[in-house]
Amino acid sequence: MLKSKVFILLLSLFFVPLALAKEPYVEKPLLDKIVTKYNVFAKKRFFYLQKSLTLANEKNDLEKLEIVNNFFNEVKYLTDIINYKKSDYWATPWEFLGKDRGDCEDYVISKYFALKYLGVEPKKLFFTYVKSTKFKAPHMVLTYFETPKSEPLILDNYNRKIFPASKRKDLTPIYHFNGDVLNQIGKAKKSHKKWDQLKLNMKRKKI
Repeated sequence: MLKSKVFILLLSLFFVPLALAKEPYVEKPLLDKIVTKYNVFAKKRFFYLQKSLTLANEKNDLEKLEIVNNFFNEVKYLTDIINYKKSDYWATPWEFLGKDRGDCEDYVISKYFALKYLGVEPKKLFFTYVKSTKFKAPHMVLTYFETPKSEPLILDNYNRKIFPASKRKDLTPIYHFNGDVLNQIGKAKKSHKKWDQLKLNMKRKKI
């Protein structure tokens, strides 16, 4: 009887790490759909994404920002009008990495959700509209605020290095919003149509 109890105890200790392990960023049923729609190369991209996220999991916020920023900046830029035949479309992370193409909003969206997965507090992450003085065009970046009064860090697909906002003289801020806050007040007056549609597409696991 004692041996039996010891065996059960050891067995339970063995399975504790498995029970506490973080769920994969993209679960197998969804990954299978992505591979079917795109190709085996898409599967490899998601494999390397998971590998990067697993590596980043125990890092501090700044290291997580760098790993995620570097990974998604390897995706090639392509305008929505060519990619989706629409003038402005916000792709889910699965569409973005499945196609391996996207525009500035798509980089921001994928970085945002990957960082949330890694445990970075959503209240520190903002979708930020700017004007690029270099390209003379509207643009979007992801900004990270360590505290509400901190100078934000810029995660951008134009300039691949993360810099404080004061170092990005080529960007003129227009406005920003926080997805976590909009989630909380979605039924109130404040909203964002593109964000609302993206949330719906995420819920439907659109690929």
